[in-house]
Amino acid sequence: MTMDDNEADAAPMLSPVVATSRIASLDVMRGLAVLGILAVNVVSFALPFMVYEDASLSPFAVTGANAVARWTMDVFFHQKFITLFSMLFGASIFLVGGERGDPARGRLLRRRLFWLAIIALIHGLAFWYGDVLLLYAWSGLFVMLMRSMRAGTLIGVGLGVTLALGAMQALATWLMVAGPPAFTEAMSQGGPHYTAAMVAEAIAAYRSGWAGAMGQNLQSWMFLQGASLTMFVFSTVALMMLGMGLFKSGFFSGRAPTWVYATLIAVGGAVLALLGVLEWTEAMAAPNTDPTRGLAGVVASFPIFVTLAYVSLIVLATTRGLAWITAALRPVGQMAFTNYLTQTLIMTTIFYMPWGPRLFGQVDYVQMWGLVLGVWALQLVWSPLWLSRFSMGPLEWVWRCLTYGRRVPIQKPG
Repeated sequence: MTMDDNEADAAPMLSPVVATSRIASLDVMRGLAVLGILAVNVVSFALPFMVYEDASLSPFAVTGANAVARWTMDVFFHQKFITLFSMLFGASIFLVGGERGDPARGRLLRRRLFWLAIIALIHGLAFWYGDVLLLYAWSGLFVMLMRSMRAGTLIGVGLGVTLALGAMQALATWLMVAGPPAFTEAMSQGGPHYTAAMVAEAIAAYRSGWAGAMGQNLQSWMFLQGASLTMFVFSTVALMMLGMGLFKSGFFSGRAPTWVYATLIAVGGAVLALLGVLEWTEAMAAPNTDPTRGLAGVVASFPIFVTLAYVSLIVLATTRGLAWITAALRPVGQMAFTNYLTQTLIMTTIFYMPWGPRLFGQVDYVQMWGLVLGVWALQLVWSPLWLSRFSMGPLEWVWRCLTYGRRVPIQKPG
């Protein structure tokens, strides 16, 4: 996928954006997103896939401190940061590809998505089934066709589809608990049924060695990719459209009126508070009971409101004279690709790779938080140290060399 001589003569030599031209608020949001998703992903690194879906299947009691630790993940992090990550990827599609009338940048974007898919396949098949990059590469093929839409159209369609999908999920969640008995019975019989014995078997396989761990990883990867191709792609494309529209409108860079950000913070804060109360009620309830009658699941179906509140806080702090509050996140975001993939390397080494201690199934939710905080500290420290000498992260450099088809500079001048 290279330009011929005539195209090369007509088009300027494309290069990665220089550090001084980067948008600070976008880097801060990327940093927040990549750290935030680890607080959720750690569960799927440490425990079988079915436990990520249903905490009651955990090999340890989710009570006391463990219940509080799981509640914190569910309320403040679950779905909020993958939503943000998806929105930011939508913005990056426009940043790289520009308008559809720019053929050189369009080719560059296609190469970028192609190599992302190759990296994602290695990541998902050889390390961790929870890879989201292949979904992004696949979804990006659709979103790249929409990058010349007006900002208002992108926001309207993206937000509308996101809310519609959330409403469908909320209705299904509520009907599962409070719907007609015939419906709830049919729904409960239709889905997969996991047991404690299946959890124990998966844990034993992960701890048995490379072959057992990779066998389990492959099964989970195939299941997740099937869901991505049939379901998740719709929500991801909508979020990418929303993110692209918000970028094109200037929302991410602070050009919206302050009252817009303040309103989103208030709405998201109210949703977060309600979700916290409902999830706490469920966390403190007796096992196999649902004291909120499905209402916690209904509110949890709309993480977009909390995510937009987080974004608004970041934008206001970064663009209204309080950038020092968010400064530590900016280097993490400049190296978001490297930090995302090194999180996988660290966690899989701890939990099931043959060169690590193989603690899979042995770490509870409180201990998971200890690991998350440790990785956060490591990445908050090493990102600025690396960027003090280099212009981009090491894996960003690899991806860009592949994308541009040549060796791009990484060393900072001087």
